[in-house]
This record gives sequence, C-alpha cells and structure tokens, in this order.
Amino acid sequence: MTVQAYDLTGRTAFVTGAAGGIGRASAVLLAQAGATVHCADRDAQGLHETATLIKDAGGTARTHHLDVTDREQLRQAVASCARLDVMAAIAGIMHSSPVLETRDEDLDRVLDVNFKGVLYACQEAARAMLAGSVRGSIVTMASGAIDTGRPGLLCYGVAKAAVVQLTKTLASEVGRHGIRVNAVAPGWTRTPMTNHHEAEEQARTEALMARMSPLGRVGEPEDVAHAVLYLASDASAFTTGQILRPNGGVAMPW
Repeated sequence: MTVQAYDLTGRTAFVTGAAGGIGRASAVLLAQAGATVHCADRDAQGLHETATLIKDAGGTARTHHLDVTDREQLRQAVASCARLDVMAAIAGIMHSSPVLETRDEDLDRVLDVNFKGVLYACQEAARAMLAGSVRGSIVTMASGAIDTGRPGLLCYGVAKAAVVQLTKTLASEVGRHGIRVNAVAPGWTRTPMTNHHEAEEQARTEALMARMSPLGRVGEPEDVAHAVLYLASDASAFTTGQILRPNGGVAMPW
C-alpha cells in the first residue's frame, strides 16, 4: 500500500460539525488529501473560518449553515453535492449531569444532536451514494465514553453508544453496494467542546487525562482527523462496521 491510497483527489466529502474542533481538523485534512469539502455547521463564523483555512491552503470548500437536527436542511445540503464520496458525521454537543438529576429535556437535546443528527446525515449520505452508484465511505463520531461509565455522562454516553449501533447496522445493510460505514471513538481530546472550565481547572483536567494515557498526553483534533482520513480513504477499503479508537491507550477493549 502506498500513500496514494489516502488520495481523495476528485472526490467530494461532507463534514458536519466543521466549524471547529475535530470537525474543522477533519475538513481541513480531507481537503489537503484532495477532496472538495462541504462544511456544515450552525456556527456561521466558524464555518467561514474553516472554509478560509481550506481555501488559503489551495483546497476547495463549500459551506452549509444548518442545524443537523433538521432533516430537511441536511437533505437539501447533501442534495446540492454533485456527487458524494465521503460523509463525516462529526457534529455533537456535550452535557453533564448525574443520573438522578438528568431531565427529559437534557436527554432529548443530546439525543437530537448526537444521535438523530448523525442518523439523518447517514441516511442522506447513503441515499445519495446509492443513487449515484458511489462506493463511498460514511464515518461517524462516537466517543471513548462508549467504553466507560464516567459519572455525569449518561446522556452523552448513551447517544454515542447509539451511534455505534447505528454504524454497525448500517454497515451490514449497505456493504453489498460497496458503501463502508465506520466509527471513530476518540479519547479525551482538546477541543472547544471540552474546554469549558476556568483555565486552572482546565489545566488540572487535562493533566489528569494525560496521566490516564500510556502515551502521557491528551488528544489533539488532528490526531482524530487522521483516523477520519484513514476511514474515508481507500487505505481502509476492507474495513467496515468497525470502531477505531484513537485514545492514547486509555481504553483497550478486547
């Protein structure tokens, strides 16, 4: 296998959550690999910044200001792509509350974005790929939370576990058409979503997470983006229904 297996020249990728963090890093890396990247997010300013990064580096980007919980908005955005080779469903939100204090509205909000938003993206991508007879790749974003029962992460963990089940089920349904579906389950990664504490507390949190890793550090968005590129490209042509865990060794499931 050569580096050409990672070449996405002539292909089109659609990335949700592209305004920052792992979504931005993935969109930029996919563009560097040669793909035309459609960037989607509800953060208009962040979208503009991501597209500018891609274009300034010589890549091609399109932007879609949308909410992934709105199926029709996603449908129209995906339909605007001349063809679709890669869907990276990365958009997500964080919520923390003890089980006994979790409200219906908390669970509904997280499931709407972190599960239904991924489901809608997968459905629209698979339909577009089937209609265009494209042997495409769908990449979903799970989390290291699927391997643990960390206090406070009920809503988040449940939604990400549902994403894993969606990934495996869809992979079994569309594989015969040449469409691959895989998930990335990153460990603790330094992103705007995880940076919600005061500076001192944030530093303590990162130090704790780093100590839990055999590598002695936390993840960066680019670490996860390389996993997305691998699954999006022909380098993973014989991989589907799998969960790739760039987590620094924090979790080593059998």
